[in-house]
Amino acid sequence: MTLQRQGLLPDLTPPMQPFGVSKPWAPGGPNAETLGIQLVRDGLVAPDDLVQALALHAQQRGRLVDILLSRGMISEIALFRALARQWTAQIVDLQQDPPDPRLIDKLGTATALRDGLLPWRQIGNVTVVVTAHPEDFKRHRAGLISVFGQVSMALAPLGQIEAAILAMRGPEMDRRALTSVPAEESCRGWGSDTQRNWLRFGVAFLAIWLWLAPLSLLWVLVIWAVGTLFLATVLKTAAAFAALHRPPPEPDHEPVQRQPVVSIMVALYHESTIAPRLVRRLSRLDHPRELLDILLVVEEEDEMTRSALQQAELPPWMRIVVVPDGRLKTKPRALNHALDCCRGSIIGVYDAEDAPEPDQIRRVVQRFHNRGPEVACLQGVLDFYNAHTNWLSRCFTMEYAAWFRIILPGLERLGLPIPLGGTTLFFRRGALESLGAWDAWNVTEDADLGMRLARHGFRTELIDTTTFEESNCRAVPWIKQRSRWLKGYMMTYAVHMRRPGLLLRQLGWWKFAGFQVFFLTTLSQFLLAPVLWTFWAVPLGLPHPVADALPPLMGIALSGTFLFTEAVLLAVTLAAMRQSPNRINPVWALVLHFYFPLGALAAYKAVWEMVKAPFWWDKTSHGLFDPHDHL
Repeated sequence: MTLQRQGLLPDLTPPMQPFGVSKPWAPGGPNAETLGIQLVRDGLVAPDDLVQALALHAQQRGRLVDILLSRGMISEIALFRALARQWTAQIVDLQQDPPDPRLIDKLGTATALRDGLLPWRQIGNVTVVVTAHPEDFKRHRAGLISVFGQVSMALAPLGQIEAAILAMRGPEMDRRALTSVPAEESCRGWGSDTQRNWLRFGVAFLAIWLWLAPLSLLWVLVIWAVGTLFLATVLKTAAAFAALHRPPPEPDHEPVQRQPVVSIMVALYHESTIAPRLVRRLSRLDHPRELLDILLVVEEEDEMTRSALQQAELPPWMRIVVVPDGRLKTKPRALNHALDCCRGSIIGVYDAEDAPEPDQIRRVVQRFHNRGPEVACLQGVLDFYNAHTNWLSRCFTMEYAAWFRIILPGLERLGLPIPLGGTTLFFRRGALESLGAWDAWNVTEDADLGMRLARHGFRTELIDTTTFEESNCRAVPWIKQRSRWLKGYMMTYAVHMRRPGLLLRQLGWWKFAGFQVFFLTTLSQFLLAPVLWTFWAVPLGLPHPVADALPPLMGIALSGTFLFTEAVLLAVTLAAMRQSPNRINPVWALVLHFYFPLGALAAYKAVWEMVKAPFWWDKTSHGLFDPHDHL
């Protein structure tokens, strides 16, 4: 018996008719005006709302249905009933009638998610394909016929389509998310017996050296610590001069005529308390709602966060994406899962506690419009909305100000690779996907991605827009967070130095040297900080085996290096704070000496975890020091 005689779905075999034909079944479907007029006639949309929606549709070229839904002009149920009448199609309840997974495999999970097309059932010789947007079915119909033969269309909300695909093909998607980055550029192979044996050998070698000749070991450590301190200071000085002598920003070219869809991913894990605040903050973004696609990415097991988001009454342009349960739970794995669900050509990333400036997306779109395709990533500025909570939050604020307002802009101006921050990142989707997106195994996935962008010829630029977030201002959580970052730095350096010759050819001498100086000095200074602290014994009149043995000129040079480092740190901090909206008394910059020792503790924790738990993600709790009444 045919589908028509069963009364289930229309046959799509007649030839395609021109778009806009208003017959009981017009494969071209109604155009925006025809659909809108019918919605007004049916009493589903107010005439004034339709005029506004059609004007936005003409201006932004977005879908009329997205405009109506995102601005609350019609309910989803009413809209789909109207679409079903207009297109003579049936509405499918995918929760009650799940799809055939074999059909999803035939089309491809990534294709189904990207295009919002779900092969649902095969009835006779006809494959029923479910979509939320009939015009997409029309556009892809020829391709669907080449895969399935005769096809027919049914309707369901996009959220149901994505949930059905995730439910049916979650494990397959997890395998793809875990292995999206090529093995030679991923750290997923870390922890082999060979690597563990080398680590054991290194520890044993240092222990024997310390036992047989402790003074010579101290000399080597001092030389390395002072040498990397000098190189780090030179790099910081050069970056500061480059950043502070940047030319004024170029004026915007012609305004963007056709605004793109921008997808924003926010990975949430055990964030039930901060979820309502996040929804409120992201609602302040002034990008057109119908062109804003915000995905709140939640682990399948995290029912508390999912419940909190559902109770927050998400607007139509925000949706929950559930990450199937898996053995690895990291932010980059979750982002890889959600990437296939994104609708936008620009992909952004925020953290759960973020409060971006309202015009941020508009600035990002304009910058990408002004730049060529080689600029694949834009990094925004991060600052804190609880800078004055305590001493630790003030120090963290000063450190972030120097990093995002001086050091990173300086590295960009010097043409060196930029280690990205984990939030306020925006990518051209094509470039991101060409790299395999994020390495799901790297706990500092942002810095790693910054290096891979540079290796493959893409550029990252800093953009003058700020996102405010919560400063981690308790000592133990601060150490846990910093240890995760440093562990990721160690992993990133080890991965990219597997084949130094290849890295050199890809980066060139200048960027290769910058890569070495940045990672080696950062890791060495945290790990060897206690070696440098021993020189405080000298002004206190205590003996020091290295300082006492140095010739007078060498002693003066060593003291000069220490003084020069302190002067640069103070100057960079004060210059950065002048650019920050947070006003902190400059005297606080003098107590940074007591802040950085926490980093040494974090570095030793990172080394231990490199051996025992390399992929463990030490979660940072948010919303504890959050002035949410003002944000």
